[in-house]
Amino acid sequence: MDKKRILAKFDQLNESLERLDKIKPSNFEDYKKSIKDKMACERLIQISIETILDVCNILVSELKLGLPSDEEDIFRKMETHNIISLQMKNKLINMKGLRNILVHRYGEVEDEIVFENLSENLGDFEKFKEEILKYIKS
Repeated sequence: MDKKRILAKFDQLNESLERLDKIKPSNFEDYKKSIKDKMACERLIQISIETILDVCNILVSELKLGLPSDEEDIFRKMETHNIISLQMKNKLINMKGLRNILVHRYGEVEDEIVFENLSENLGDFEKFKEEILKYIKS
């Protein structure tokens, strides 16, 4: 397994999250006011989620877990092979959904959902890293 490649992705993830932490508004009203900050936050969340997806793809490919039928199948394969927990699998499915909304702009992006993720779910990125690092060390 190419641990260096995974660690390099984690460095990219850390950089995106650090930038996000510096610019994210402290409350929803401020978030809605600044289109520049709002768009930057959306883009950094998107990049962070895509980095996680890259790590998942690397692991499934290098561990030869089989060809996934879709992105959610990647997470199922990882959970089935005890790379991630069931809770993390569900968090990744939610992250992927948010990423798809941000990228494909299904209707209007709901500011409340994005801000809620900024406020409450950024810790999920750290939890993901912890689970993957624990796996690759074993």
